[in-house]
Amino acid sequence: MKVLWVSHLVPYPPKAGVLLRSHHLLKELSKYHEVDLIAFNQRGLMEPYFETYEEGTTEAKSFLTSICKRVNIFDCPTDGSSLRKMICAATSLISRFPYTVNWLDSRDFQQTINTMHKENQYDLIHFDTIGLMPYWDPAMRNAAISLDHHNVESHMLFRRASLEKNWIKKFYYFQEGVRVKSLEKKYCKLVDTNITCSDLDSARFIDFVHSNNFITIPNGVDINAFKPGKAYPDTNKLLFIGTLDWYPNIRAVRFLAFDLWRALKSQLPQMVMDIVGARPPHDIVEFGKQNQDFNVHGFVNDIDPYFEKALIYLCPINDGGGTKLKVIDALASGKAVIADPIACEGLGVTDGVNILFATSVDEYITKIRFLMDNPDIRVSIEKNARDHAVNYFSFSSIGNKLAQHYESVAKLQAKGER
Repeated sequence: MKVLWVSHLVPYPPKAGVLLRSHHLLKELSKYHEVDLIAFNQRGLMEPYFETYEEGTTEAKSFLTSICKRVNIFDCPTDGSSLRKMICAATSLISRFPYTVNWLDSRDFQQTINTMHKENQYDLIHFDTIGLMPYWDPAMRNAAISLDHHNVESHMLFRRASLEKNWIKKFYYFQEGVRVKSLEKKYCKLVDTNITCSDLDSARFIDFVHSNNFITIPNGVDINAFKPGKAYPDTNKLLFIGTLDWYPNIRAVRFLAFDLWRALKSQLPQMVMDIVGARPPHDIVEFGKQNQDFNVHGFVNDIDPYFEKALIYLCPINDGGGTKLKVIDALASGKAVIADPIACEGLGVTDGVNILFATSVDEYITKIRFLMDNPDIRVSIEKNARDHAVNYFSFSSIGNKLAQHYESVAKLQAKGER
């Protein structure tokens, strides 16, 4: 079966949340079907991992051509200057489409998709986010169409608006959410299948789309790469990992620094915090310089030593959507995790069994103390966490499920049964 994967990002390297999902699903899918890739190359996702953007692009294309038959990579239309993004955001208020679509608008990209389908007659075309759906063309009616939802974008925008204190930003996120929700209603019904990260996201869509063509293909983890360490962890080490220019992660790490840290140190002065992730905000970098034991590492090429040394993984994310891949990585690594329930949406975890929930400074401190004072319970939670990740989030089994689903969807479309 021939598949065209249309993406808003180059799925390489597999180093961060959205990159991990797209990378591993594409890699697994290519084991079962012939896959072509057309993608936008976002500097913000490529540059942190390489000496230069060009070096990263060359390495990415080399790897991707080893698993895909054809690879076409385009520079992201809004890359190059912050002014370009600001103009796109402003003009999106009065344009036909919202910013979610406009930042990916490219005539050359459209022409290349159309040419690739005309020349190869794909059985299925995968659109990797709602913002790419306007590239769908009536000439593609002979192919099954899949739309992947990394989040319920409208729900995430409404949640962001509700948490935003700046009234201008609050208005912008809310109106963007309204317009994106309209797109979701339109395109989720048009496509042959919708892919979500969790049953919760599927339920949220079904509630307003009123269609049953949703299937959960969860985020996953390489269970051989992420596994419990052999060394005993440092009894005072806490850990947070996440790309630090993504707004839910920024909110989370600022909570750790400006809300939790001083209160925690006043009660447990021996604690050490490791913050790992590319592009940390300036105020967090400065906080780390001024506060001993609060270590802001930025991007690191190998996160295994940080997982191995950490006694507890903290994830106070209370915004965003989808499922949080770093939580899954922590579970697979056999870590005791304390997290906001929002950070665990769609993961099927159980408070007190394979994770601990917390939503306030006092709750985080209480749960940290609890795990330090009860090592037997902590070890039990660690084991249950690993078992949960292995049983539900192995990328190999998830990729097989996606490949089989796409084959059945393409067959139904070919028979005219969709």
